[in-house]
Amino acid sequence: MPRQIALLRGVNVGGNKKLPMARLRTLVEELGYEDVRTYVQSGNVVFSGPRRSPNHLESALQQAFGFTVPVVLRTRDELAKIVRANPLRKVATDPAKHLVIFCAEPAAVELNAADFAPEQFAVRGTEVYLWLPGGIGRSPLAKLLAVEPLGTNSTARNWRTVERLLALADEV
Repeated sequence: MPRQIALLRGVNVGGNKKLPMARLRTLVEELGYEDVRTYVQSGNVVFSGPRRSPNHLESALQQAFGFTVPVVLRTRDELAKIVRANPLRKVATDPAKHLVIFCAEPAAVELNAADFAPEQFAVRGTEVYLWLPGGIGRSPLAKLLAVEPLGTNSTARNWRTVERLLALADEV
């Protein structure tokens, strides 16, 4: 059974959409998945089991918690490929300021990179890699991408989290 990573959007942020990780692990196990692990409080779940649509988990979350939670799924192998394909590895020197936006479908980004320098971004299929040297809180690019949808469900993780999720997927 493939190892998978579910990335939940917008949980436990600013006191909104509170979702305890212990309850999330139990819910994922109740759906028939095994070796369930969570990482930090922002909605990262690593598990083994048959590949299903993100809608399967989204529906279960809606029923259990009473609010909508968009989910983006990646297999362990897909996540490893995302890490290997990192086009910003030579410039992104701080993993807290280097992010990946994971999209459910190919990202629709029509921006001029020069307009955001020294920030950088690169679109690779369903991922958007970001380098925000001034930090996410002050980033014009991050603010724009938060307001302007990418044409699909999406959620961002910093590089440290991306690498940790891959390590968790490899632990079983």
